[in-house]
Amino acid sequence: MPVDIYWRIHMEGDQPSLRRRVRSRGGFAPGGTAPGTRDGRDDGYTHADYMGEVARAAEESGFVGGLLPNFPHTDDPWAAAATLARETTSYRFMVAFQPGFLHPVQAARMTATLQRATGGRIVYNVISGGGGPAQLWWGDKVDHDDRYARTSEFLDVLKGVWQGGHTHHGRFYQVEDAGLPEELAGQPFPEIFFSGSSPAAIDAAGRHADYYLSWLEPFDALAEKFDAVRAHSATPPRFAVRVDVLARESEEEAWEEIRQGWAARPRGGDSGGGDSVGVRRSRSFLAGAGDDPRALEVAPNVWGGFSQLRDGPAFGLVGDYHQVAERLDQLLDLGVDAFILAGVPHLEEARRVGRHVLPLLKGRTS
Repeated sequence: MPVDIYWRIHMEGDQPSLRRRVRSRGGFAPGGTAPGTRDGRDDGYTHADYMGEVARAAEESGFVGGLLPNFPHTDDPWAAAATLARETTSYRFMVAFQPGFLHPVQAARMTATLQRATGGRIVYNVISGGGGPAQLWWGDKVDHDDRYARTSEFLDVLKGVWQGGHTHHGRFYQVEDAGLPEELAGQPFPEIFFSGSSPAAIDAAGRHADYYLSWLEPFDALAEKFDAVRAHSATPPRFAVRVDVLARESEEEAWEEIRQGWAARPRGGDSGGGDSVGVRRSRSFLAGAGDDPRALEVAPNVWGGFSQLRDGPAFGLVGDYHQVAERLDQLLDLGVDAFILAGVPHLEEARRVGRHVLPLLKGRTS
């Protein structure tokens, strides 16, 4: 089966490079390219315009769609998907959301509306939250394992509403004879990408996921995680991996970019503060690595220092175009069926990866 390759759409503002950890492209930060000024006046170029430019570049570069992440400091991905759909023709929008902040009946109606408007281009990235201050920002005090129980019940109700005439009396939700209006019924149900590394998350993923989505980790650890998901699922899902990519013409050029970013990185500890098992797993692989950036290369071209150069997961791939493609092919051999790739800045790197890396993959979507 051909692999589906998505490209992350920044929602929080984009950096100009890994050498400058400042959001100067879009987002809500003042003084960036969007919104910008010309002759002291607003030039009319907005954050949504920049996101649209990234989406068009990714679609033209061969990506099937883009992840729209969801944080307290970003635009809303549901609204962004509606905005960006008109900028593209076939590009899918993977909407990240936490079920605790939507009622499943409303989520079904919103999704069916977007499916109808976009020709079925909505995909779910279901997340259950990392705990800590960010979770409290949403007003959510439900503890870790109960969040996954709530997510599982939410998806049960949402799927029932999609089919129509659904009644449910559960721990978190109560509905009576719920369904979509006739004009919205019959739309394709979105594929579900399900995230989470804890036993509770893996159990829920085994019940609901079309794709179990993981951050990149050392490949043997990923294989163990995939085996755990298979063991908890009567019908195992497919697997997807979120991967940052820094690919250049030569390996030396790629690592020089890392060295410059490492030298310019802001110093200071990571406050953490949440209960994300995935974050703790990433840190455990890098314990004792020291201050040499190459010491964070846990396997050939697999580097664990990206979280020091931009917000997000630690691991990504660094190397020349052929090396990065070879590592992605190794992940395909491990059982990966889809990728969410990313690079900084999102616009230029979408074109670079689309032009120089995707054509080298053996499982590339036609």
